[in-house]
Amino acid sequence: MDARQEFCLLDVREPWEVVQASLPGSLCIPMHEIPSRLEELDASAEIIVMCHVGGRSQRAAEFLAAHGFGRVCNLRGGIAAWAREFDPGLDPG
Repeated sequence: MDARQEFCLLDVREPWEVVQASLPGSLCIPMHEIPSRLEELDASAEIIVMCHVGGRSQRAAEFLAAHGFGRVCNLRGGIAAWAREFDPGLDPG
């Protein structure tokens, strides 16, 4: 983010989780909807996938990679780690 490089921050949490806390500019697609909403994602873009603590986002990143998305990574620790490390005022629940 600090480097101002373009990427897609894909939040795979459920809508009720996103209401509690979210990161600006993120694209919210619940994990179970990803297979039916692949067309909303650019397979050539860098995609950083996040969830609450990193488990769901890792599975989603693996799914995307298996479906031709070549620049995908997981935000380890999810929004909970982000809050601890970068934004202590954020309460991800």
